[in-house]
Amino acid sequence: MDPLDGLNPEQRRAAEAVRGPVCILAGAGSGKTTTITRRIAQQVAAGAFAPAQIMAVTFTDKAAGELKGRLGALGVSGVRASTFHSAALRQLRHFAPDAVGRILPSKALALRQIANSLPAPFKFRPAGDLATEIEWAKNRRISPDRYDGREPPIPLDLMQRVYREYERRKAADSLVDFEDLLELTVRLFEENAEVRETFRAQYLAFTVDEVQDVNLLQQELLDLWLGDRDDLCVVGDDYQSIYGFTGASPDYLLAMPQRFPDALVVRLEENYRSTPQVLAFANRLVPNLGGAEKTLRSVLPDGAEPVVRPFPAPEDEGAAIVAEIRALACPLEEVAILARTNARLTDFEELLHDAGIPFQGSSLLERDAVRRLARRLERTGAPAREAVRAAALEAGWLERVPDKLGEREAVRQQDLARLVQLSSMFDGDAAAFVEDLRKRFASGGDSAHGVNLLTLHRAKGLEFEAVFIPRLQEKELPSKQARTPAEIAEERRLLYVGMTRAKRVLWLTWSGKRSRFLQELGVTEIAPAEKREWTAGAQRLRDWRLERAKADNVPPYVVFHDSVLHAIADARPSSLGELSQIAGVGPAKLERYGTDVLALIA
Repeated sequence: MDPLDGLNPEQRRAAEAVRGPVCILAGAGSGKTTTITRRIAQQVAAGAFAPAQIMAVTFTDKAAGELKGRLGALGVSGVRASTFHSAALRQLRHFAPDAVGRILPSKALALRQIANSLPAPFKFRPAGDLATEIEWAKNRRISPDRYDGREPPIPLDLMQRVYREYERRKAADSLVDFEDLLELTVRLFEENAEVRETFRAQYLAFTVDEVQDVNLLQQELLDLWLGDRDDLCVVGDDYQSIYGFTGASPDYLLAMPQRFPDALVVRLEENYRSTPQVLAFANRLVPNLGGAEKTLRSVLPDGAEPVVRPFPAPEDEGAAIVAEIRALACPLEEVAILARTNARLTDFEELLHDAGIPFQGSSLLERDAVRRLARRLERTGAPAREAVRAAALEAGWLERVPDKLGEREAVRQQDLARLVQLSSMFDGDAAAFVEDLRKRFASGGDSAHGVNLLTLHRAKGLEFEAVFIPRLQEKELPSKQARTPAEIAEERRLLYVGMTRAKRVLWLTWSGKRSRFLQELGVTEIAPAEKREWTAGAQRLRDWRLERAKADNVPPYVVFHDSVLHAIADARPSSLGELSQIAGVGPAKLERYGTDVLALIA
């Protein structure tokens, strides 16, 4: 197969440039993987380089595997395709095997042990937040002695103590983490001229994908690999730079033309993923994204306009999304609900489970805070309300959560609060409560074919027929943790990433103070849909709900949302089976309230 067959003019221009520096600014869905694999195949076909002289660097093992597979389909084998970390480990084992200790199996586990020695208010903070801070420092080559924080998840003096102790324990046990692999390789190349010469004689041309996610440590290693040569192709999209919290920066991508004045700069703007309507809407954010301007153009037929809708309350928003998912004419695995945090996705776990719709990707029961408490409570015979509240307080639950927390700690606090709230309306003991949780928050059915529940970060690189982005409101997106201009800019890019995952259907919804990003999208003020008038039957159900809520000491919406009461009044079910078919009436609510509701209707 001719590597240039089927390419559009810009893709072909990049692929034909088999020598020298090339900078590919690739918009979402523009075929960047196709372009770089065809370019590598063309480098081989044109005789510019042998496969073994080419190194391709990606950011995940999955992406490296896909690149190898595509090259194989083009008849090219022998190209070295791997992540930065895998390449560094291989080089250390080859050139300096004594420098490589055992790989630390879990940074979070090691930090959890260290964090247990912190003062009580901080010892429960998720080790993941501590790990993120240490990764940020190490990716910027900041040692414990030079670390002075940015806005760490715990007080600076404690974070310094944790960082120093982490490095001490790691060295004592002859362990290395992923950042150490890069740091040790950088030092090896900096200090050993023979290693540099040997490596550079082997690898003559480099291709680096997702360069907007490169950090200082990775860039310095790449510079040492390259030396004073210029056979470098980089590809990325600064509009999708969403990992600043790890030290990543799009600056290395954007600076390529200044570093190499003769570089060929190619913009890939033809989009093969989304309808013109989805792209036109996402493009409204472009003037505020900065960087290298790219305006995507769809090559697909027209589709529906994106849906942009406010709702009077979160329960109305959730019910509308569930109803639309039921009505979609596409497989459930082609549907995604994208949210800023895992804790927000828990709302939709419950809604989808109650509606009998399988889902995948998020799980309240798999997250650390809930998993730990569930193990502790599953053999407890004490009333759920008291046992859960006491366990949550002991685990560090804060009834008043401060604004500035690490993201994982913010999610953990929301999860603990959710457990306390759910237990407050449960009548049985703690063990029965845990069993009820497992029934309500299990994905159900074949979860590999269910609706995808993903954070916006995890959705990057994926695509779906239908995408729902709920809670597009202040303190949600942008997150209340985002305060600086740089942090707000990254939140804007997160929204752009989410919108450009959609192929055909895109919903943006909110039920609180609308996000500032909606104004940037040109969305004028839209009044939430008026609540339905209460018919006589629905009003009787409403009165019953109020009495039941008072008896159970829970808010009325916990019994049933307004939308569910209207649906029950409209359907007038005459059996528990018929009642169970109404969205929002799951097994737990059917058991708890079903008989009363049927008696009232009768």
